[in-house]
Amino acid sequence: MSEYHLIPARRVETELIDRNSRFITNAAPAFSVEEAQAFIDCVRKKHPDANHHVPVYLIGHGNAVIAHCSDAGEPAGTAGRPALAVLQGSGLGDIVAVITRYFGGTKLGTGGLVRAYSDSIRIMLEELPLAKKVATTTIMFVVPYSFFEQTKLMVYNHDGMIMDQNFGADVTLTVRLINKHLASFKDRMDNLTHGGIEFITIEERENTIMPLRNKQR
Repeated sequence: MSEYHLIPARRVETELIDRNSRFITNAAPAFSVEEAQAFIDCVRKKHPDANHHVPVYLIGHGNAVIAHCSDAGEPAGTAGRPALAVLQGSGLGDIVAVITRYFGGTKLGTGGLVRAYSDSIRIMLEELPLAKKVATTTIMFVVPYSFFEQTKLMVYNHDGMIMDQNFGADVTLTVRLINKHLASFKDRMDNLTHGGIEFITIEERENTIMPLRNKQR
């Protein structure tokens, strides 16, 4: 079982052209059905003259996921379900996507529509920046300047984020760490400074959105 859930880091827009039909896919994070519906409505307003707006979304992860799709006027089973199937196979959750179609004058047929809507989601997923939803703890501590560069590397190696840094007689750092890395980070910092650091817990969060440094899943 994964120790975190993958979600979109931000909104993205991609486009596929098939026999002069334009398939514009907009996708974004959404953490409720209401957020997903608001995004769908926003895309519809952005492209009021389009022929179809095919919506798909996955809210939540695993057994608790809420899945939705619609063919939005396309022949039954040619748009929403194929797009949703690709999305479900991505491992992502808390995501909404709308595929907007401008008809290009040539009918694509049932198979062509299935491919176009499926490929539209695949293209979007290739461009989508990812984030992870994890439990985190934010801590504050002080280090001498002589340990500052090593500390920054330690934060990076533990997949953490420096939220704030203040430079005075020493360096005061506020760092956010994924809970599973917290104990290891503290141990290594104690070893580095020979036990000379006091850690103060600032915040604990169950669902923190942290960007991935790459698209490896």
